[in-house]
Order: sequence, then C-alpha cells, then structure tokens
Amino acid sequence: MKRLVIILALILSFVFGVAAANAGKIEDVKKAGVLVCGVKDSVNLFGFVDADSKELVGFDVDVCKYIADKLGVKTEFKVVTSKNRIPMLVQGSVDILAATMTHKFSRDEQIDFSITYFMDGQKLLVKNDGVVMSTADLVNKKVGTVKGSTSEKNIKNAQPKAQVISYDEYPQAFMALKQGKVKAVTTDSGILAGLKAGAEHPEDWAIVGEFFASEPYGLGVPQNDSAFRDFVNKSLNEMWIDGTYQQLFKKWMGYDLPSGWQIELWPM
Repeated sequence: MKRLVIILALILSFVFGVAAANAGKIEDVKKAGVLVCGVKDSVNLFGFVDADSKELVGFDVDVCKYIADKLGVKTEFKVVTSKNRIPMLVQGSVDILAATMTHKFSRDEQIDFSITYFMDGQKLLVKNDGVVMSTADLVNKKVGTVKGSTSEKNIKNAQPKAQVISYDEYPQAFMALKQGKVKAVTTDSGILAGLKAGAEHPEDWAIVGEFFASEPYGLGVPQNDSAFRDFVNKSLNEMWIDGTYQQLFKKWMGYDLPSGWQIELWPM
C-alpha cells in the first residue's frame, strides 16, 4: 500500500509538472502582468539610452511595447548584448528578445524566432576620405565589429585577408575607428546609420560598399512554445496592417520603408 501511494504521488507530481511546463509563456506573462524584453542599449535607432530622458528608446523598444500592449501587460526592459542575449532568453531572464538579431539556423538550436520583422544587409562604416570603399580595400587592414555577431563571421568570409578586431559593443568599435585603430566598422547598415547619425560630425563618416551579407532580423522567443510564437507573429502582422510598423520605421530610420519590402503577412 505504501509503495502504491509513493507511485501515485510520483505520477501526480509528473502530471502537474508537465501541466505547469505546458502553461506557456502567454499565461506566465499575463499572470506576472509584465513582458520582460531583452534589448540593447548601445545601438542607436534600435535600442539606446535617450540623452534627455535617460530611458531606453528605439525601434526595438517600440516593437516590444506594441506586443506587450496586445497582451494587456506592461513592459520591462533588460539590457542584453550580442554575446549574452540568447543565454538570457534560454535561462528565462527575459521573455523575448528584440536585439537586432539575425535569424539563422544555428541559433534555432537554442531558441525559436518570429517572422522577419526587419530586413537589413551588412556594409562598412569608414572615414569619408575615399580610401576604403569596399571589402576589397580591407586587405591587410584592421576592421572592427562585435563579438558573437553574425557580422564577425561575415566579414571574415567576405575579406579573409582583413584583420578582424572584435569589441563588446558597436560604440567601442566606432571609437576605435575614430582613433585610427581600425580602418572600418562593419555590421548591418541600419546599425551603421545609427552610429553615423550619433557622431559629433556625421559628415566625416560614410557607409560604403555593396551589401555582402543579408541580415533578416527576428524576435527571439523561447523554444517549443508555438502559442507564444504565433501570438508574436500575429502581433507583428497587426502592427503592419494597422500602419504602426510603417510609422515606427519612419520615426526611427528617418525615411520611408524601401519600396517592395514588407513583413511576411498571414491570412487572419
């Protein structure tokens, strides 16, 4: 009898454990009343600290706020980097990542992704003196990027003879460019545009070259939670349909959406 009770207790604990595990992110977030978003604080236009309000602002920040509003909860932001963003999601420190993150298959081994919510490509930010105009001009030259980013790998493939110097964040790489320690900074053109726009003299810098790698950004979500992933995708579709996406793009990028590009729309 005692053994039977123990077995039943184990079975019930397993059943309740599975039920709790299957409760899903949507239920957890609604119960907590807050969506915890992992965003960057050093990428101008996407996620950065406003000099006046001292608050995190940017395109990624506003995307998170929209999704939280659809859930009927508040937003809480935690700063992530290219290196720690995926571990923070896997460990449950954040509920979702909006952190200029390129969706690639190797990352699918640890987390899931939303549909592409921002399409970009990789270029070079250089001194506006005509010396470096493409990756071909980086032979035996130093180029800065960020640790753990796809940009780090892409530049090595695009110009194997360049010396790649990886920094913790893009402002550090840009500072190295200003100080002459590297001849170029490379990453997604949107991030480069933010670095240039935030410089004291933007006219001193130029974004050059053809795109040498595509960078489809996805929102990072916990693995194997299709209900939450579908909710995020539906929210992104609604953001596009109601015109909020286009407004936010113009607000932060400073120009209208490129002709012919739209997010992946699903029938409602």
